[in-house]
Amino acid sequence: MSDATSPNETPESPDFDAMARDIAEVPAVEVIVTVAVNLMSAAAVKLGLTDDAEDHKDLDEARKLVHALAGLLDASTTEISSFHAAPLRDGLKSLQLAFREASLVPDEPGQGPGEKYTGPVYG
Repeated sequence: MSDATSPNETPESPDFDAMARDIAEVPAVEVIVTVAVNLMSAAAVKLGLTDDAEDHKDLDEARKLVHALAGLLDASTTEISSFHAAPLRDGLKSLQLAFREASLVPDEPGQGPGEKYTGPVYG
């Protein structure tokens, strides 16, 4: 690949045509799994599960990310194989339990983030 920019690309703006061609070659399952892993990682950071936990802990943000992850997994269950879905569901449950433990006033069972899609999570 050369370092030269394409006719549509400037140093300030990426070449969206090339990016679209690249993403077109990626199977849908890989896109779904990548998005799920990114949501999981972001939720873990917001739950304070990283080395610098207190610097980034934000349970309101974590709730949104966990809920979005649960919705994505619920919607894509029939589209991705159990090979991909099982570890993602395990990760989701771990995040839901971590959220419950981190909350000063835990949600009622069935009311926690993503439990609309997964059912109640007990810790």
